[in-house]
Amino acid sequence: MKPQRPAPDASSADFWEPLYQSAPPPTGTRPNARLTELVRDLRLIPGHAYDLGCGHGGDALWLASLGWLVTAVDVSATAVSRVEAAASDQGIGDRVRAEQHDLSRSVPTGPFDLVYACYFHSPVTIDRTDVLRRSAQQVAPGGYLIIIDHASVAPWSWRLDDEDPVFPAPEETANALTLSTTWRTERCERSELTATGPDGTTATVADNLIALHRQDT
Repeated sequence: MKPQRPAPDASSADFWEPLYQSAPPPTGTRPNARLTELVRDLRLIPGHAYDLGCGHGGDALWLASLGWLVTAVDVSATAVSRVEAAASDQGIGDRVRAEQHDLSRSVPTGPFDLVYACYFHSPVTIDRTDVLRRSAQQVAPGGYLIIIDHASVAPWSWRLDDEDPVFPAPEETANALTLSTTWRTERCERSELTATGPDGTTATVADNLIALHRQDT
């Protein structure tokens, strides 16, 4: 599913809902490889998690299979209903709560032990930093905020036609959140990997990995 450019006045729901309606339900979903890496390396203990922009729910379903209680959020009603159905089919419906939110207007109420945003990018103009900042405020003391961003343009990306795409350094993204000094940086780096696109194409792409640990009590 490769998004095209939205109309100038399109809302997030106006843009994303038709894309999900026109795409067939996936026959299987996989979690983001970077997320699985960080959950493993940080030795996170299952608790309550909040997934920003869950899409078809690969991350949420994977976490739920490990015992997490996941609030999976997307602006698309179709995406939300598909995540609910997939969780039920997998016997983990009691551990996944899918909610429809336009995150530029509202975010779920925590506290959460893990708040994560995997490729939370959109061609629709939103104040992404504000969404991430408000979501970080829902992290419980001792919990984690994980942000995994694109740091390059893949051949299948909707940004492929950008003349000069800009990718903030991970430090810029983390600093823009203006979190208090009680947060400790566990990971903040750019890293490359071989990824597979929707059509099976493979390419070397770069990601920014940010993992922040809330220390206050």
